[in-house]
Amino acid sequence: MMQRDWRLQCHEYLELDAPEISENTQALSLSMPASACPKCGHKIRAWENIPVFSYLFLKGKCSSCHDAISMRYPLVEFSTAILSFIVALKLGVSWETLAALIFTWTLIALTLIDLDKQLLPDTMTLPLMWLGLLLSFFNIFTDTQSSLIGAMSGYLVLWGVFQIFRMVTGKEGMGFGDFKLLAALGAWMGWTLLPMIILLSSVVGSIIGVAMIIAGKSKRQQCIPFGPYLAVAGWIALLWGHEINQLYLSTIQ
Repeated sequence: MMQRDWRLQCHEYLELDAPEISENTQALSLSMPASACPKCGHKIRAWENIPVFSYLFLKGKCSSCHDAISMRYPLVEFSTAILSFIVALKLGVSWETLAALIFTWTLIALTLIDLDKQLLPDTMTLPLMWLGLLLSFFNIFTDTQSSLIGAMSGYLVLWGVFQIFRMVTGKEGMGFGDFKLLAALGAWMGWTLLPMIILLSSVVGSIIGVAMIIAGKSKRQQCIPFGPYLAVAGWIALLWGHEINQLYLSTIQ
């Protein structure tokens, strides 16, 4: 969807004729066209699209061409179910649970997109930030003042790191999507949890990055997406951030 938009915008900017779009791909959104087998084009029926269970029933193969279905589908579905259960168990029956589920599902999608494409779409990070600000009016997770300061601080902290790194090295160390994601996390949880989110995501990212280099899975100059580490740290902070902060403060007193 983003690539098509960029292509159309480039043609418009360069005053070129719009690229031809076939009728089969005319409608392009999260719901259209309907899910289909990437190999044979078989339209996925409702009973074939039940999370996890359909994969097991179909034995991991397309019902039409019998091509293997990626294990990624059931793994993501199962992981989403587990994380959603943890959220519900932690927060109980409340408005916070409903909001936290939306938060969780959005972070899962952002994590996978960033891992695949090294992109954090504005169409997801910005609505997430605005929703966090809206919830603060009802004192869900944090108050409005803390939410506003958190959103601004989250963006400016990484923006500052980006500018300093570029001045020192002449290179861009991260994408603007990371700024917006941290701004969204600040809007949801307030500025007080931002240090923990930044520290946790940086430590985890550094450990995994070094491990990948040692294992030969990554090169020193290869870009590593930072969004997934922010997402993991933000999710942990939403559920246990205040407890972690209190535990830390109690140990240094």
